Amino acid sequence: MTTASAPAGGRGPLLRSGRARAAGLAAAVAALLLAALASVLTGPEPVGLADLPAAYAGGPASETDRVVRHLRVPRAATGLLVGLALGAAGALVQAVTRNPLGGPDILGVNAGASLAVVAGIAVLGPTGYTGYVWFAFAGAAAASLAVHAVGSLGRGGPAPVRLALAGAAVTALLGAVTSALTLLDVTTLNAYRFWVVGSLGAADGATAAALAPFVLAGAVTAAALARPLNALALGDDLAGGVGARPRAVRAAAGAAVVLLAGAAVAAAGPIGFVGLMAPHVARAVAGTDHRWVLPWSAATGAVLLLAADVAGRLAVRPQELQAGIVTALVGAPFFLYLVRRRTMVLP
Repeated sequence: MTTASAPAGGRGPLLRSGRARAAGLAAAVAALLLAALASVLTGPEPVGLADLPAAYAGGPASETDRVVRHLRVPRAATGLLVGLALGAAGALVQAVTRNPLGGPDILGVNAGASLAVVAGIAVLGPTGYTGYVWFAFAGAAAASLAVHAVGSLGRGGPAPVRLALAGAAVTALLGAVTSALTLLDVTTLNAYRFWVVGSLGAADGATAAALAPFVLAGAVTAAALARPLNALALGDDLAGGVGARPRAVRAAAGAAVVLLAGAAVAAAGPIGFVGLMAPHVARAVAGTDHRWVLPWSAATGAVLLLAADVAGRLAVRPQELQAGIVTALVGAPFFLYLVRRRTMVLP
């Protein structure tokens, strides 16, 4: 086990000055807007740039207008919010656990939210986002507590390797229970099988509107934790010496992860690896200061998810490859690369 002193295997960040990081973040936001635009323009129904203002100009709505207003724009908005949530949640998990393999999917949070949503489907029947989201919050919170409890067993407390192994074990257990529930009820299985792969295809305006407040609340909480997380990286003793309260910081970060990951899973299903990859890109570009890592992770997560959604629509046209499948195809090799580096503790 080694300690990483800088991102990217010991090399310094790509952007070193505050001005360069701010300019780079502005470029990342521009890339995010371009990805959202590409999402609106991509699909089986041809849509051009001129169709976008026309769709909201009023008057009788054409078929293209309805596609833009009710399908493409809500889908892009939902993808943007879900990607932001997953990227920020991944950065928080990796910061609190000091584990570069951490993420809401790797540490069982997504699996807990998924199991709770399946239970919600079995109890309430197929319903919309507002019906799923509270189940997702409860499941995400329970799973994160279970992983932390299992990872804290034995001497030394919740070490990064223990948390990663505990996350894998809890994820496997929750996945098995989820499979059992779906096999027992055909209606639950039919609703679940389209949701579980992780897709933005069912997103609508109501989903995006309901998702936004949760993502905003989680993002504001994460931003408020940036400086305390920098102190926490020094170790609990030194963090306490500079005024941070490690337990309170971890509890607040856990609450933000539950908000962000739970809301994202309820909206789009358990999309994997976005929360793992985005913080690594952020640290490689902007360094380890969480005042930069958090916004960079959020923007990168949104770009990754929107790009995956667009790629899935282009790869098998006129059919569609779900975004969760695309992120898994990219994220699984990335995860193996991180394991081969054997860098198990973040700076």
